[in-house]
Amino acid sequence: MTILVTGAAGFIGAYVCRALRDRGDAVVGIDSFNDYYDPQLKRDRVAALCPDIDIRGIDFTDREGLATVFDEVRPSRVAHLGAQAGVRYSLTNPHAYVDSNLIGFVNILELCRHGGVQHLAYASSSSVYGDSAKPPFSEDQRVDQPRSLYAATKAANELMAHTYAHLYGLRATGLRFFTVYGPWGRPDMAPLLFSRAVLAGRPIEVFNHGRMRRDFTWIDDIVAGVLGALDHPPQDEVSKGGVPHRVFNLGNHTPVELEHFIAVIEQAAGRPAQKVYREMQPGDMIETMADTSRAKAAFGFEPVTTIEAGMPQVVAWCRDYFGDRA
Repeated sequence: MTILVTGAAGFIGAYVCRALRDRGDAVVGIDSFNDYYDPQLKRDRVAALCPDIDIRGIDFTDREGLATVFDEVRPSRVAHLGAQAGVRYSLTNPHAYVDSNLIGFVNILELCRHGGVQHLAYASSSSVYGDSAKPPFSEDQRVDQPRSLYAATKAANELMAHTYAHLYGLRATGLRFFTVYGPWGRPDMAPLLFSRAVLAGRPIEVFNHGRMRRDFTWIDDIVAGVLGALDHPPQDEVSKGGVPHRVFNLGNHTPVELEHFIAVIEQAAGRPAQKVYREMQPGDMIETMADTSRAKAAFGFEPVTTIEAGMPQVVAWCRDYFGDRA
């Protein structure tokens, strides 16, 4: 079985590639290595986590280039983890989200449909819950009031995948990730941003005056969820005459106060944070919390890593990787 992973040089994608290879799957990855954040970090991530995996410099918005890869690789399953990420970036660069998350996703759906792919597992986001849901967020709650264009494109992905499942029988699973963190993480997210700043003695911006809670989820727990979902394509839905499309929350089910999160970093770094309190940023959510009971029932998803166990590893990695550049 050959599995194609998009966003293979990304944070989650690289770890998923490594896990698939370690269990014996044939893996081919694609990534555009774009400059949303430092491409050198992406190259170093690939070199560290999956140096022996075939990862090709292809942008999935390139329909012809992507079709060539599908024709050559003929994947049995696809883990579509590539996307234009980031809530705040979507406020100033909306076209990047339309190109990647809408046009690019149609390219993936079409090639999965025509290529006989057995199962498509794709990245959604906890951001889809927006203003309409109340914690803990359940997959049955509404997702029609997004707070950002990024969230809107992710909700649109779920509708698009459902449509392809309905029209063409494409088995598809959406995965709503909740604030994933770990070594080699994204430098635009709070775990790395705050860790680097505290280590370097720079101030950190604390939005909504610290009155926020996040369901921080350790990367290894997320990878276990991705592989579990990928290995369990929709079955009951088909046997019952339904649509072979499902959505799962992948989170830690334990929201952490932002001030406590910072305190854990301070302890690991051995120095206090210089906090600059700011108003709430447009597009941000005050609290996220995943109800993961559906994923646990479907494929045994059960995260085990606490922020107290995970964040010291992130701080140590930042100290080692960035050094004086922290």
